[in-house]
Amino acid sequence: MIRNVNTVAFHTLGCKVNQYDTQAMLELFRTAGYAIVPFHGEADVYVVNTCTVTGTGDKKSLQLARRLRREHPLSEVILCGCLAQSRGEKLLDTGARLILGTQRRAEVVALLEQAVRDNVQLCAVDALTEASPFENLTITDQEDHTRAILKIQEGCNNHCTYCIIPSVRGPIRSRALEEIRREAARLADAGFAELVLTGIHLSSYGRDLKDGSTLLDAIRAVQETPGVKRIRLGSLEPTIATPEFARELRRMDKVCPQFHLALQSGSDTVLARMARRYNTRMYLAAVDNLRAEFPRAAFTTDVLTGFPGETEAEYEETRQMIRTVRYAKIHVFPYSQREGTKAAVMPGQLPNALKDQRARELIALGEETARAYQESWLGLTAPVLLEESTDAGWIGYTPEYIRVTLPHCPALRSGTVIEAKLTAVDGDGMRGEIC
Repeated sequence: MIRNVNTVAFHTLGCKVNQYDTQAMLELFRTAGYAIVPFHGEADVYVVNTCTVTGTGDKKSLQLARRLRREHPLSEVILCGCLAQSRGEKLLDTGARLILGTQRRAEVVALLEQAVRDNVQLCAVDALTEASPFENLTITDQEDHTRAILKIQEGCNNHCTYCIIPSVRGPIRSRALEEIRREAARLADAGFAELVLTGIHLSSYGRDLKDGSTLLDAIRAVQETPGVKRIRLGSLEPTIATPEFARELRRMDKVCPQFHLALQSGSDTVLARMARRYNTRMYLAAVDNLRAEFPRAAFTTDVLTGFPGETEAEYEETRQMIRTVRYAKIHVFPYSQREGTKAAVMPGQLPNALKDQRARELIALGEETARAYQESWLGLTAPVLLEESTDAGWIGYTPEYIRVTLPHCPALRSGTVIEAKLTAVDGDGMRGEIC
């Protein structure tokens, strides 16, 4: 530990993969003897795990870095993650002590201490290639007491026209099956009942291993881990959801029937301009395949509206797609130009006001389909994994990720699965009674 530097605070922008990476770095600092303190207070070191998926992510990351430098001039600042990978040395003008991209996070403590000892700013951003290894980071302490993120994949090879992620996360790299088994066992031993398998492009798991391993093999490795009660999957490409894939998932009793199938647009012409590797027919077939095995499955998705050239008719196709699939939840993003992507220079860039209007309308539609999905569960029973006791009662989640509030009961414990009857829709969740 550096003399007179002993507290560290963390802030994460962006996705679940970033959350995982942040927690892994937090544990490295804790192991090295640093005390973890809240981000909104005073700290000797501030770590910001940045996001660059959208212009908003860039803006928030940069604003936060400059505010830290202004409000805490004697503290050390580390900028890591996707924006750091993208801009590298350009971020040194924020005054950060260390710029760390999407690799070498296992070295974060040593790199910071080296930079402080030498009294220099350090940029440790490496180029990402097919030879870049999967970085095996370990997490045994996560914010949720019952659910833990298990990162099994990194990078993406798809190069969609709007997306900067392949350039900041690199090509696909997969975690070895044996390492997945070890990490799953560690998390189960630490008391986590549910593991969320995540990655930048989860469906591509195993393609780089050259041994025939697939995502199903990775899921089986966790399925076979004693102590794990539930497996939840991160975002999937619809092309992976074949009838065979759905049947194999059904044979694994720990897999939760909540599927995040990336949509982006419900228009075939927009999907083609995006260079997505599916069309709406293929997407709906994936939904049908999964519903054939999991009739009450919850489907969630991401939608990108206002893509260059998106006509009113193409936008309406997306609205109709949302109604057809009957999503349990959708995340809506207005298109944001990302420098270095093909879409950034496409003709037909839409005004921000129109993009924002369409986003608001899609969010409202998503709220309608979400409520309809919840109402379809009224009067039915479901297993609820209890997470925490609050003033309102016990909070838990069904395998479909419906948030359920149950009455207080002193005999209940976090991590317990109980049967509950779902009796009312309550905001973005439901209320229930213990059976």
